[in-house]
Amino acid sequence: MIHLLCSVVLVALSIEAAPQKDQINHLPGLDEEPSFLQYSGYLNVPGGKYLHYWFVESQQDPSSSPVVLWLNGGPGCSSLGGFLKGHGPFLVQEDGHTLKSNPHSWNKIANMLYLESPAGVGFSYSDDKRYQTNDTQTARDNHMALKDFFHHFPEFSGNDFYIAGESYGGFYVPYLAVELSNDDSINLKGIAIGNGLTSYRMNHDSLMYFVYYHGLIDTELWSDMQSACCKETKCNFMDLKNQQCVQKMRIASVSFHQLNIYNLYKPCENGEPGQIRDLGDHVVAYHPGVYNPEIHSRFRAKLKKFSELKKPIKLGMPCANYTRINTYLNKPDVQAELHVKNPQTGWTSCSEEVFGLFDSDSEDVQDQYLELLKKGYRIFVYSGDIDMACNFLGVDWFITSLKLKMQVPYNVWWYTGEDPPQVAGFVKQYANLTLLTVKGAGHMVPEDKPEAAFIIFHHFINNEPF
Repeated sequence: MIHLLCSVVLVALSIEAAPQKDQINHLPGLDEEPSFLQYSGYLNVPGGKYLHYWFVESQQDPSSSPVVLWLNGGPGCSSLGGFLKGHGPFLVQEDGHTLKSNPHSWNKIANMLYLESPAGVGFSYSDDKRYQTNDTQTARDNHMALKDFFHHFPEFSGNDFYIAGESYGGFYVPYLAVELSNDDSINLKGIAIGNGLTSYRMNHDSLMYFVYYHGLIDTELWSDMQSACCKETKCNFMDLKNQQCVQKMRIASVSFHQLNIYNLYKPCENGEPGQIRDLGDHVVAYHPGVYNPEIHSRFRAKLKKFSELKKPIKLGMPCANYTRINTYLNKPDVQAELHVKNPQTGWTSCSEEVFGLFDSDSEDVQDQYLELLKKGYRIFVYSGDIDMACNFLGVDWFITSLKLKMQVPYNVWWYTGEDPPQVAGFVKQYANLTLLTVKGAGHMVPEDKPEAAFIIFHHFINNEPF
């Protein structure tokens, strides 16, 4: 009887364990109250850093569903973009005030934790307002934030835990996973990365093949580029010391850098990569991505010139329109419900300060992948096949460079949601690693192909082969 009473008390304690001060009671713009609990607040990191989180419990069974951390990339872009425009339970509508339920939300089968990281991104901040950081420090800070999360939500500490992310999350995620692999208190099982950066060199060099075989440059220029940038069978399209190569690359970039780098076949909704626009009360700078140092240097020079206007500068994603999310998250009633501190700073999809000050610790994440595989963690890598920011071919090159033993060769996987079933992409599988493409999707797969993204996510957390 005493044992039974103790167990009842423990259950009661676990139910009340979540921080009530962080619970979201009613989101503005949402007509129907959700069937699941959700929380928003701050996770404390030693050194006076406060990372904003938004946690939505699983619509299935929170106590047995895995906990999945989601990290957007940048570096310097907010994970709330992935929430409110991708795979969260609510999607912001065109008016910037209304929310609609997402039929393909990932929290249908998992407890989803969206973290704005590093400090300086979104609603996250630090006491000293110094936002220079790197991959290693970001991983350590995210680790400490997770320790604080499980301190406040101990009822989830025994659940399976996964890390997922996209874009520069290709660095964030494996760096954090290696950090967590030495912490037995967090039940890490694996990682998933969508259209992730894996190697600067491979990403850039493979992009040249991508643009040529998609008809963005002609055969004559391609031959000139190979003659200038390649020796025997090896090409280096990033060789800034090779002036002939730089000249040919400059000619090539004129065409494909004016297109939507996140989805080749989508129109460019706002500014093009590297464009800076004066909108009167503020300046919007559309940062050009991670793959072209020369474009970055020109972009920074223009940005410095515009900064002399003494107007606020907001960083935007090129060709992607985040106006509706900016409108929604900067509403005072929304920020009050999300328990936002320092609301006067406002919310932007990406932080130019964090992006500009961020230092990458390595050229690729090969060491991190190999260490995780050696320790038995599962790795799932998926790519939309019409993305130019982190193109699928560079990811394939990177996985091939790991020299793993293939178990299931490259073959199609099917989307059965249409009649007749359609080819959804291609997949190949290794012992603990799956590499998959999504046909017709760009950089943000959950945005372009939400149902296919949900199928992928379901396979990942349930460890189901394709």
